Amino acid sequence: MNYILIPILIILMALVVFSLVRGVVAFLKTTKIDLESGEGETVTEMQLMQNKAMFARIKYQALAVVVIVIILAVSQ
Repeated sequence: MNYILIPILIILMALVVFSLVRGVVAFLKTTKIDLESGEGETVTEMQLMQNKAMFARIKYQALAVVVIVIILAVSQ
């Protein structure tokens, strides 16, 4: 069972890192656009992208915690 769950956990951790980096990049782009132009339309699109990436990160983290709980429950 652990042979299946550990690769799943590694994949979920990679997805967490990917989502985090994607959200931070969107945040930096939003800040750059806001400082350079001050236009609200592009900033809103980038903020939506940032929110989606951060929500995905939270989902992947929750799934990783569930996998860890399952691994701990199975190992005992």
